[in-house]
Amino acid sequence: MRTRKGFTLIELLVVIAIIGLLATLAVVALNNARAKSRDAKRVSDIKQVQTALELYYSDQNGYPVMGQTGVLGVGLQCLGTGAFGVLGGTACGGAYMGLIPSNPTPNGMAYTYGGASSSYTITFSIESGTGGLGVGAHTATPSGVQ
Repeated sequence: MRTRKGFTLIELLVVIAIIGLLATLAVVALNNARAKSRDAKRVSDIKQVQTALELYYSDQNGYPVMGQTGVLGVGLQCLGTGAFGVLGGTACGGAYMGLIPSNPTPNGMAYTYGGASSSYTITFSIESGTGGLGVGAHTATPSGVQ
């Protein structure tokens, strides 16, 4: 009798199934990491805008006024340059940010800004929760992020 060396079909199928399962788990973990990184960027952007608003407030004795709530870059054109082509500082006394941030995709919701001379409100949304903030819409005001 001759003996054959090699793997059986069942052994090969089991190995392929295990590799497929591990690949699926890796893709799920990668998608979660991407969502968390977008959320971390959102929180960081909002904190940078808050810092710029406080610098503006200390120089101008008030926050930038926006007649109605609008997209962050439009409402904060006095703070810096953005996709809207408005140069920060030409009418506002100085640029406080190099570039006004835009919301990372794929969420698609824009940061919104509503401001009066004594206060402001920035609205943003979190996908998966980060930095102690849960999923959903949040608001940043002079007193902090809620």
